[in-house]
Amino acid sequence: MIKKILTVIGLTFLLALPAASKDVIPSYGTTLHTKTYGFYQVGKKVVLHEEPDENSKIIQEINWTSDKLNPEELSFDDVFSVFIGSKELALMAVDDETEDWIKLIYDNKNNKSGWLKKDDPYKFMTWVYFYNAYGKKYGLKILKDAPEVTEKLYSSPDETSQIIARINHPQYIKLNVLRGNWALVSVMDLDKTPKTGYLRWRSDDGVKYLFPDIK
Repeated sequence: MIKKILTVIGLTFLLALPAASKDVIPSYGTTLHTKTYGFYQVGKKVVLHEEPDENSKIIQEINWTSDKLNPEELSFDDVFSVFIGSKELALMAVDDETEDWIKLIYDNKNNKSGWLKKDDPYKFMTWVYFYNAYGKKYGLKILKDAPEVTEKLYSSPDETSQIIARINHPQYIKLNVLRGNWALVSVMDLDKTPKTGYLRWRSDDGVKYLFPDIK
């Protein structure tokens, strides 16, 4: 009898807990779209058309909360490039745009996209704008499949320049400024010695090596 009561209490407690959000933060550079223009911050209802025209066919409608996504056959990773439920931050990759419309990738796995009528032009962030906004606020992290070049700090944004330091176990990477495919950063390594120099944040063909460490 006591065991049964304890089981009921345990289940009641678990059901009372708030649902955990399904956060999506890139860990590998290969998960990012190299040919996209940046991100668009979407609201909780996303209606995508076949063409940038309100009279064109609706090909997908997506609704989300911090822990649920509809349609259920799509996962948070399929739809969003960045999703932080606790902050209600939902970013989708931008494939194209017009003055009033934005083309979003809504199925990352199968590279499917559709057109959304813009509700705010300032919700569109180019890659550089996104890194400046979120990288400077949260710092950067090195993605898990980043090449060896990201372990070195250079004196200038050029791989032929002098290597001034090596990064072993970065505790924090502060973004100072972006210059092309390079980032001037200040790194606090495991040895607690601050190091400043240039890191490659993306390749020439758009593969990202670093990403804002959004929390």
